[in-house]
Amino acid sequence: MTITSPGTESVVHPSLIDTEQRVFWTDQPGAPEPEPPLLARTVADLVIIGGGFTGLWTAICAKDEDPSLDVLLLEAATIAHGGSGRNGGFISASLTHGIAHGEALWPREMGDLLRLGRENLQQIAGFVAAEGIDASLTLVGKTAIALTPHAVQQLPTMRDQHVRWGEDVELLDQQAMQADVHSPTYLGGLRVRSGGGLMDPARLSWGLKAAALRRGVRIHEGTPVLSLSAQGEDSVVVRTPAAEVRARRVVLATNGFRPLLKRLRWRVLPIYDHVLVTEPLTTTQWSSIGWQQEQGLTDTGNQFHYYRRTPDGRILWGGYDAIYYRGNRTDPSLEDRPTSHSLLARQFFDTFPQLAGLRFTHKWAGLIDSTSRFTPVIGTAMNGRLAYAVGYTGLGTAASRFGALTMLDLLAGRRTERTELEIVRRKPFPFPPEPLRYPLVQFTRSRLAREDVTGRRGLWLSTLDRLGLGFNS
Repeated sequence: MTITSPGTESVVHPSLIDTEQRVFWTDQPGAPEPEPPLLARTVADLVIIGGGFTGLWTAICAKDEDPSLDVLLLEAATIAHGGSGRNGGFISASLTHGIAHGEALWPREMGDLLRLGRENLQQIAGFVAAEGIDASLTLVGKTAIALTPHAVQQLPTMRDQHVRWGEDVELLDQQAMQADVHSPTYLGGLRVRSGGGLMDPARLSWGLKAAALRRGVRIHEGTPVLSLSAQGEDSVVVRTPAAEVRARRVVLATNGFRPLLKRLRWRVLPIYDHVLVTEPLTTTQWSSIGWQQEQGLTDTGNQFHYYRRTPDGRILWGGYDAIYYRGNRTDPSLEDRPTSHSLLARQFFDTFPQLAGLRFTHKWAGLIDSTSRFTPVIGTAMNGRLAYAVGYTGLGTAASRFGALTMLDLLAGRRTERTELEIVRRKPFPFPPEPLRYPLVQFTRSRLAREDVTGRRGLWLSTLDRLGLGFNS
């Protein structure tokens, strides 16, 4: 999106004056009390490192499979502190980072991958209902919006791909798109009614935590893991600041944070994604936008926005400015980046100029764990005693459960439909080491931005496409 609106700065600056550096989803009542940190040496059948969606689903699925299993989950901060509580609240059935990407990389398995992804999403919806989790889960789909003439030309191809795989889609011309959601920037869109929807990520995290505790999972928050080491032929020692755990099996579910397994540092790129949330809109303000179907919205570009209505009548607006810091650096100090949040605010008012005067109440950043093919790397280490699933690239809310089930298969030594998929068996290409990594990421970002303006893929991006590589969030 090109910023061209005159006088935008006079609107942007007041909108951010009182904005607090807080995550909207976790800044609401109902957060459970943290479980106490681990303070004494212990043993467990299965230790899970990381209390995000991947770790929580692994704990629940392990106990459902074998209630007698002693499962211990260690979270460095609190449940919903990381990416699982900081995302936009979108949920997707896709295991392949979208249909087009899946067709390009796994054409022979695409039917199975779509079926497994759809089944997984339905099982999540069923679980949420059965457990009484108040996560505002609604499978309303989304609309992908074209903002440039060349993006409009791509919409029929996108529609045909979705129709080919049985998705419920509708091609919208400029008039139909603006009749649905009113913005002068919209030139067309693709309304996808199937395959996903929206939810409250913090409440889903808290609900999964409660479900895990009901099943007898031991959870310790405020317990970072410092190191892992194999011991004997059938155990792993997990060391924390105050105690150590001897485990028969270990699951690593740390996603964008620095991995304890060195090989994953070559496979996963931590990217900071930025988000704003407005104050509640008035009835008049909502009428000026429309948006009666309350679906999620995204741009179709490489640098894209994702946005949605919140259950209490605000707009969450995020994305576009994905930031990688040299050396895979991750640090809480990086979450406050005024230039990124100001850019998001300017683009918000370019999209909805009728909302001038609206203020943002919350801003934050969160880590996205990306791989070179935009889908997780799943595998084992320590002679099959440790399993990992990291690198969901922004589409992990539902896919994390698939990753959890696949890790449990691998730890048990089972050959299943999941473990035999090429997307599991073949690992994504590693990122180059520093000092090459940072300049290559920056160059790739510049080529992606150029394509958004010109519509031309160019030699560099076309080469990456042929190799099944790229940069995304």
